[in-house]
Amino acid sequence: MDHFFQLKKSGTTVGTEISAGLTTFFAMSYALFVVPGVLNQAGIPGQAAFLATIIASVVGTLIMGLFANVPYALAPGIGLNAFFTYTVVMSLGFRWQEALALVFFCGIVNILITVTKIRKMLISAIPANLQIAISGGIGCFIAYIGIKNAGLVQFTTNAGDILSINNQPFSAAKEHFAHGISGVVSGGGIVPALSNFNNPQVNLAVIGIILTVILLVKKVPAALLVGILLTTVIGIPMGVTDLHLSGAYSFGASVAELKNTFLAAFGSQGMGSLFTDAHRIPLVLVTILSFSLSDTFDSLGTFIGTGRQTGIFSGEEELALEQQPGFKSKLDKALFADSIATGVGSLFGTSNITAYVESSAGIGAGGRTGLTSVTVAVMFILSAFLSPFLSIIPSVAVAPSLIMVGVMMMSNFSDIPWKDLEEAIPAFMASIVMAYTYNITYGIAFGFIFYTLVKTVLGKGKQVHPLIWIVSLLFIINFAVLAII
Repeated sequence: MDHFFQLKKSGTTVGTEISAGLTTFFAMSYALFVVPGVLNQAGIPGQAAFLATIIASVVGTLIMGLFANVPYALAPGIGLNAFFTYTVVMSLGFRWQEALALVFFCGIVNILITVTKIRKMLISAIPANLQIAISGGIGCFIAYIGIKNAGLVQFTTNAGDILSINNQPFSAAKEHFAHGISGVVSGGGIVPALSNFNNPQVNLAVIGIILTVILLVKKVPAALLVGILLTTVIGIPMGVTDLHLSGAYSFGASVAELKNTFLAAFGSQGMGSLFTDAHRIPLVLVTILSFSLSDTFDSLGTFIGTGRQTGIFSGEEELALEQQPGFKSKLDKALFADSIATGVGSLFGTSNITAYVESSAGIGAGGRTGLTSVTVAVMFILSAFLSPFLSIIPSVAVAPSLIMVGVMMMSNFSDIPWKDLEEAIPAFMASIVMAYTYNITYGIAFGFIFYTLVKTVLGKGKQVHPLIWIVSLLFIINFAVLAII
């Protein structure tokens, strides 16, 4: 095992890797319940989506661990999951089978740009300070996820700032909703504030943060995982940790329903009808582009943001990425695993697979090799049978670990020359937009666009790599088209 995963070379041990894998899994296990719930709103049977999510996550994460030997976990991206349901199906009018076909084409596109070295060229083209900003931005992003999950912030809005309810334009005169309220979108008038400490969940989160800080500064082994487990136990007498075992997703029911989604992307209501209307083909192509951009840059951002700081993707790896053909470097292989997983997910019935930013929790816990990923994959397999037990761990128990990982990653900001606006503005846009829009891809998009703008205004447009110009233009087109439709 040491030889296969090169544990000594990476400065880690079997125990550390397994602990890191468990930390990553608990940090991202919410996806097992959130993803099927969102896909179910698009019309995909929830039980089938649950099992499809597990299958795609296991395949992608095992490839990541055994082929690439890096500690990243893959699963359907939450942002892409929401885009699949609320934009592609509900707003643009695609059937869920057609949406799965679009995801399949996205996987093909990602495989092509990986095999043809476009993705590796893009990584090499990203300026050093932007890469540092992406890393620090992911620190902000992961910390914000933790703060939000901990319930430490609350948001206030008034009727005049509400844009939509249940994905429909809001009218203040409407007081009743046939099926209740499933989602509210508010504009810039929303005001964040610190939550009141009269909520047991918030109080448990604070206890968990204090406990995790103590464990970390005292250098307790597996501090993040221990923090999650202890916070979960403390939550029992506080009434936050619910010991009731939910049977929401059973293995038997999931297997029975999977026949409704397996290869549905290739059926008459999927790929068979996707290109029958010539007027809709531009929309189909733009949607594939949107899926592909988000999928690509979600994963790239995670790899760049965490790999450099920890040495997972070393200078030697980057040199191999740029100069050696085929899949010689770990990053080459990681990108390939991500692309394959998206295609597999569409075959079984789930949305785009991406490298989870919560992998940084396991990396923060010491994970450095593919053994971390294999551990996560094993946990995914077990979750198909033991999903009721996973629901016991409250999100507030995981939140402190995410916040502490954010603290560790934000140290990258010290390497950015903030007094030089030429470098500071693109870096700020990439990092802060990433956190505040809750989206890695949008942060990278703003970083690219403002980097190109600043260089052009200063007469240094030739310093911008052609790929950065192309991708910036694609992002602008994507934003514009989605705004129109």
